[in-house]
Amino acid sequence: MPKRVLIGTVVSDKGDKTVTVRVDRRVKHPLYGKIIRRSKKYHAHDADNAFRIGEQVRIEECKPISKTKSWTVIERVGAAKAAVIDIAEPDVVAPAADEAATPEKAEKKPAKASKGKGKGAKDKAEAEDVAEADAEA
Repeated sequence: MPKRVLIGTVVSDKGDKTVTVRVDRRVKHPLYGKIIRRSKKYHAHDADNAFRIGEQVRIEECKPISKTKSWTVIERVGAAKAAVIDIAEPDVVAPAADEAATPEKAEKKPAKASKGKGKGAKDKAEAEDVAEADAEA
């Protein structure tokens, strides 16, 4: 009986002499007919610890090596895709010098906090601020 051969992506290489390979397949949904992706993970024997995360590998079925491992990595099909990470410093926007120097903004007082609870107290505090502004003008 021929041995099965699958192609997948290494998703973990943490175990000693073991890699976890995710094999993706595309199937047609039985009712809706849409093509969907299904994946399954296999533990494969990597005697030299030569394969790293992200690499495309070909695995072959073999006799059981351990409780969960019955596949062997045959060869590397594709290299891992390198991700380029560009870390840029954030742009700091300083306020313009002429905005801070305007006398109108310097004279404004902070809003008073209302002592009571509810909308009535807040509206009353706003009314007092408007009355003070009219008195100054």
